[in-house]
Amino acid sequence: MNLNLQHRKSAIVQLGATLESLANDRIWPGFGCGLTREEYEELSLIIDRHYITNGWFTRENVIKAFSSWASALKAKNIDEWIDNYAISEKSPNSKIIGIICAGNIPLVGLHDLVSVLIAGHSAKIKLSSSDNQLIPAIAKILITLEPGFANQISFTEKLSGYDAVIATGSNNSSRYFEYYFSKVPHIIRKSRTSVALLDGTESREELASLGNDIFDYFGLGCRNISKIFVPRSYNLNSFFEAIYSFNPIVNHNKYANNYDYNKAVWLLNQENLLDNGFILLKEDQRLASPTASLFFEYYDDIEAVKQRLEADSNEIQCIVGQGFLNFGNAQNPMLWDYADGIDTIEFLLKL
Repeated sequence: MNLNLQHRKSAIVQLGATLESLANDRIWPGFGCGLTREEYEELSLIIDRHYITNGWFTRENVIKAFSSWASALKAKNIDEWIDNYAISEKSPNSKIIGIICAGNIPLVGLHDLVSVLIAGHSAKIKLSSSDNQLIPAIAKILITLEPGFANQISFTEKLSGYDAVIATGSNNSSRYFEYYFSKVPHIIRKSRTSVALLDGTESREELASLGNDIFDYFGLGCRNISKIFVPRSYNLNSFFEAIYSFNPIVNHNKYANNYDYNKAVWLLNQENLLDNGFILLKEDQRLASPTASLFFEYYDDIEAVKQRLEADSNEIQCIVGQGFLNFGNAQNPMLWDYADGIDTIEFLLKL
């Protein structure tokens, strides 16, 4: 069954509505959601229990991911996204796209799946062991909402029989991917991180929102802020005060283990640290900081910092600050905010 664009879009919009109900902890809203009570509650159970297999995927973080996706998959957002492309109604040149998912934060592979489906192709997915429940559950919903997707979504332990590949991994795995998939069209994503550029005019509310950019998903995403640039005269106490409400994060066992380990190693090496009890600040020229820590760097010339960030753009996913992404929005990307700046839809339509 070759679905037309409207059918593909309608099912994805309905998926967003279902995710919104689940994110808002609503009981089964009735058959109007496209799912039976049993199907709806099955997904709700995965939300509640996923942390058992992956301690980073707490219920709060899975709900956060569902909420972000529910906002992204509104009809107006999908229209604004796909109106930029000449997407075929019937997709006569449908291809099989291999997708290798990362598993650092919940649903991190969903954008690739949605992109492949909206472009009219089929997805053959290799899951990360860290996130091997949510994407299959989402696929099951999509197939329930639109049975025509049954022939367009499959899962595999080892990729084969693909026409193109989209793979996300580390800098080390990307070298393997580049070699292994060199003979087919591909997108290979590497490790990236995100930074914030402060100029000293930020309000307390903006700095508090920056806390979300730092701590959402325990800081494990490539869109999480791992470094801040601050003016030479900047008072870091104001930053500490604004983010203090995030202090309960240290009660999470895995996060606390990282905090304690990094603190012990750096103190042993006699590094200078700023410590508020739940995150370590270390002055460091590098961009990517370890979990439960944040690098910072003083600057004298903000234009010089902007030039440096431009030069390092292949290592940076996004920048938060005045004139850049608004504070608090790093982990709420729109559909057209492509990972690594690579236009996935354009890639898929050229196949």
